[in-house]
Amino acid sequence: MSADGFATGAATLSRDGAQPLWAQLEDELRRRLDLGHFVERFPTDRELMTVYSVSRHTARQAVGRLGADGIVRRARGVGTSVDAARFEQSLGSLYSLFQVVEASGLVQTSEVLALEKTRDSEAAERLQLRHDTDLVVLERLRLAGGEPLAVDRAWMPHAIASGLLEVDFSHTALYDELERVAGCRPSSGRERIIPLMPEPEERALLDLDENEAVFCIDRLGCHLGRPVEWRRTLLRGDRFSFVADWAAGRMSELRPEHRIEP
Repeated sequence: MSADGFATGAATLSRDGAQPLWAQLEDELRRRLDLGHFVERFPTDRELMTVYSVSRHTARQAVGRLGADGIVRRARGVGTSVDAARFEQSLGSLYSLFQVVEASGLVQTSEVLALEKTRDSEAAERLQLRHDTDLVVLERLRLAGGEPLAVDRAWMPHAIASGLLEVDFSHTALYDELERVAGCRPSSGRERIIPLMPEPEERALLDLDENEAVFCIDRLGCHLGRPVEWRRTLLRGDRFSFVADWAAGRMSELRPEHRIEP
């Protein structure tokens, strides 16, 4: 779409008002986004300069404010685009990323990066197994509506999860498949969530800029008190948030940092 196309429906910014031009342009772009404009693509800085008669600095400042609120994002070689849907998850409950995404109306798919029998001493220790115990590892790039959302690695005892080696994980939930092939799924556990700068390979998979961080989620899942899954998920912080409910009279607990145990 040309600058003339973006001009359709554009309001005129005031040069005499008290509100600075960048703030007026930010409000104008929010208004148009609410009306469903820019569905095909978001205007470039040059198109904003032409349509609204503003400087490049003003255009970038307005778009930067939209980016800070997670409404749009810039990508090298692609430009600015309306950001994909964000997801919100309540803390203190067992959840499935697959179900969270699908419940939002988007399709959750996965690119399987690894699905194999392996040995991993750290994962075995977390699962309270001998260091040389055979495990099944499943590594996936998780996508929501075709856009990268998370890099997910899960280790499970081979003795109970060997049937997963034949599963197509392109569009299914791990816990559903684990229950189908092994008759169990996590019913309790613990998570730790920390901010982390991803490695270059992970950053490339998630299509992140160099200075963007992720949520690193370490999860130990147990079935009837027995560890059945150790998982590490790197989740895009610009597309996901965690919330917690609270009420007066409830006691919170400040815990010292320690290894996640069942």
